[in-house]
Amino acid sequence: MKNSGLRRRDFLKTTAGAAAAITIIPSHVMGKSLGHVAPSDKLNIAGVGIGGKGRVNLKAMSTENIVALCDVDCKYAQECFEDFPSAKRYWDWRLMLEEMGDDIDAVMIATSDHTHAAIAATAIKMGKHVYCQKPLTHSVYESRLL
Repeated sequence: MKNSGLRRRDFLKTTAGAAAAITIIPSHVMGKSLGHVAPSDKLNIAGVGIGGKGRVNLKAMSTENIVALCDVDCKYAQECFEDFPSAKRYWDWRLMLEEMGDDIDAVMIATSDHTHAAIAATAIKMGKHVYCQKPLTHSVYESRLL
């Protein structure tokens, strides 16, 4: 008598093929082209030096999660604080990186030129991605350090 049922080998082949197909489906099929981005696909960005050019940079990054803002001049940075009301506010970048280090993926730096390298070096040592306004450094030593 012939067995007309599905063989185990065929079942495993079909199941493995279906599982592989699901893992390689392009993101646009799953809704990314419709504007849906999973929260885990967004970066958590911190901004240092957010008045002036820093505010412009953060607005360009506003599709991501802006989680922390830091500026020594709260009056100058007030408009940026208003742009991102849910972001935590700091006046010292060292304190910001210490407290929020695990929650930050990237750091945007637009401070005074002479402070770029120190902030960038600290962020890089912590394993963060860095976007820095030019000039990145003021000396060959700082360049080699980074």
